[in-house]
Amino acid sequence: MIDSTPIGSLTESDSPVSAELYTRVQQFYARQMGLLDDGRPDDWSATFTEDAVFQEASRLDEPLRGRDAIRESSRARKQRLDEAEIDFRHWLAMLQVHPQADGTLRTRAYALAMRTPRGGSLDIFASVVCNDHLVPVDGGWQVARRELHHDGSNRD
Repeated sequence: MIDSTPIGSLTESDSPVSAELYTRVQQFYARQMGLLDDGRPDDWSATFTEDAVFQEASRLDEPLRGRDAIRESSRARKQRLDEAEIDFRHWLAMLQVHPQADGTLRTRAYALAMRTPRGGSLDIFASVVCNDHLVPVDGGWQVARRELHHDGSNRD
């Protein structure tokens, strides 16, 4: 069973990870967000485990459970953005990486979600804290659990 304790509950005394591991995790997120922003929902959803949980309490009544549900939600989002002629981008920063005893990683990052209507001006849509539980798969990572908390929303 995957631990769902929020990354924020880990102490700051946790040892820093190696530069190599930190860079690998950054590259994972750059690729993952690029797939989403490039309108590739099938490839993006493949970066989640088959039984992944995607929780975005401020936008979803219930978490998305499983890669198939994540894929369908992402496909629908892509269709809405295409129809509205909106470019959407994600920017992740302030990444924290915490190795777990079982070989998985807990991560925490700030994310900005930005949208730009074609021919229009940039709009910062949301500022989010992203907590992930990453599991090693074939020399890389997949997200087993993602919890997004929008700034200004109720976190209960």
